[in-house]
Amino acid sequence: MISTALNERLGIKIPVLGAPMVGAAGAQLARAVSSAGALGMIGLSPAAKLDEARDSLASLQADGVRFGMGLLGWSLASRPELLDFVLDSGAVLISVSFGEYAPAIERASRAGVAFATQIGTVAEAVAAADSGVEIVVARGGEGGGHGLNAVATLPLLQGVLDRVGDRVPVVAAGGIGGPRGLAAVLAAGAAGAWVGTVLLACEEATGSDEVKARVVAADETSTVYTTAFDRALGLPWPENVGGRALRNGFTDRWARREESIEPGSAAGDEMRAAWAAGNLDVTPLYAGQIVGTVQRRRPAADVISEMASGAELLLRRWGGDR
Repeated sequence: MISTALNERLGIKIPVLGAPMVGAAGAQLARAVSSAGALGMIGLSPAAKLDEARDSLASLQADGVRFGMGLLGWSLASRPELLDFVLDSGAVLISVSFGEYAPAIERASRAGVAFATQIGTVAEAVAAADSGVEIVVARGGEGGGHGLNAVATLPLLQGVLDRVGDRVPVVAAGGIGGPRGLAAVLAAGAAGAWVGTVLLACEEATGSDEVKARVVAADETSTVYTTAFDRALGLPWPENVGGRALRNGFTDRWARREESIEPGSAAGDEMRAAWAAGNLDVTPLYAGQIVGTVQRRRPAADVISEMASGAELLLRRWGGDR
């Protein structure tokens, strides 16, 4: 059994965190990931209706399932109640990324909840450790969803471990989709892995059948890093943060000219109409470059169990224990 500082702190058997993907990682996926021995996380949308979110968590709380929750830092200025909700939810881990996170650290500590944030450069990792962040998530540019596109996972992980690895557990994110990826980052010194894309086609993910079919059909060249979706919707993401998603008609039309999308433009009207119609040729399907390894729909427990057992075998082989 693979054991790191992450296992002990979060009470898990497998040092893997399911990414809190808004629109994909709900209570059902979190339950499946956690039941497999890792920690499932739930993404709380900036527009979340808290009564509905509370209802969705009820069965996890009643059954004593361990889970984490993720928030967007930029959403807390206008909706501070989101942090209150998460800290009262029973989550054992809270992630606050992409915006101001420092005020939430002390509150999480008082509540006994582990605190993580995603970073995309070594400088950000040092700042996070200096601020009291308990778990640093080093997310490389090949990762799906939002984040920086400055550094790939392996060079980022090595730099972060050299600078703060002796102070805080470092979790690797981006491009990790199976036993080889998990074994590689653990061998490098990471305390665990943060995985999202490989869970998108799982039976328990909340995406539609069409979403899951597109994930399975994609290969490693099918993604693009873009700000087009956020600009069209007028979302207040930090200026240097975009998202990696599957290419579609919308990203192709706005390629290399995303900055020309103005607030209140026709692109926003198109995006909102597409959301209502479920048109994936316009709306985002966030996924990372590891999407090419997702070959079929599977239960999340199978993905996590295979990742852990395969990584353990590889680490033993590399260590000479055959």
